[in-house]
Amino acid sequence: MANQTRLQALSDFLKARRAAISPGSVGLPEGTRRRTPGLRREEVAQLAGVSSTWYTWLEQGRDIKVSSSVLDCIATALKLTSDERKYLFALALETGTGNALFQQEKSSIISPSLQKILQELKTCPTIISDRRCGIVGWNEAAAHVFLDFSKLPIEERNMIRLLFVRKEFRRLAVNWEQFVSGYLSIFRAYYGQYVEDRWYDEFIEELKGLHPAFNEIWEQSRVSSAPDVLLEFRHAKAGKMLFHLTSLQVQGSTDLRCSIYTPAADSNTEIKLKQLMEQHKDDLGRSS
Repeated sequence: MANQTRLQALSDFLKARRAAISPGSVGLPEGTRRRTPGLRREEVAQLAGVSSTWYTWLEQGRDIKVSSSVLDCIATALKLTSDERKYLFALALETGTGNALFQQEKSSIISPSLQKILQELKTCPTIISDRRCGIVGWNEAAAHVFLDFSKLPIEERNMIRLLFVRKEFRRLAVNWEQFVSGYLSIFRAYYGQYVEDRWYDEFIEELKGLHPAFNEIWEQSRVSSAPDVLLEFRHAKAGKMLFHLTSLQVQGSTDLRCSIYTPAADSNTEIKLKQLMEQHKDDLGRSS
């Protein structure tokens, strides 16, 4: 990530988190003359025990010296989560993994054990993605609920891109913005981890130019390496389906992620999914 781009990302993040905190939640009076939501810069500085001028410079994206101890105070003042703290430190101190080369061939390799897990999760749509959210593996259930990724060119199998480009995903997810935000929170965690990989900047700028909705959701997105959310889908054939999305980091050197959509226990989603898959088999049998 270029230095100016890194500092701009840091600035945007600090502003967004400051705006998300109500004065009352940190023991400050709400007041009636606040022009913007959340805390003022000087209030964050006060809570963190730093000068207002220094914090203003930091939030403005100036190239100034920072220390881990001061960043820790700012993280506490802004009530950052563990993942958000890592993101803050990565941007402010450039403590990511460095300019690691992204090897598509290596990242696309799924171990036999992971492939076995995919196959066994018969009624849990599951997607395996790399650190750029490129889809490198999926099971049959995922192909039925989302789309058959094998029919897409490899370069188009990016989950973030598909969420904005393919109309099927917009029609599928009732709470589409929540669906997108979950993936963007993972993407932002990677973005901070690989601070020197310019691919992220190029990809983000491309989506900002192509899809106006991306910029607004991106600016509001949190940072999370493992979001757990409930999603409601309106499938074209199966109707209403409820899934819990659980994202797991796969151990190993390939930096893969396993996104598992578990049918909600208090719904008939699993039954609908089984019927959908059986119907597909019947249709194939009749056409053969």
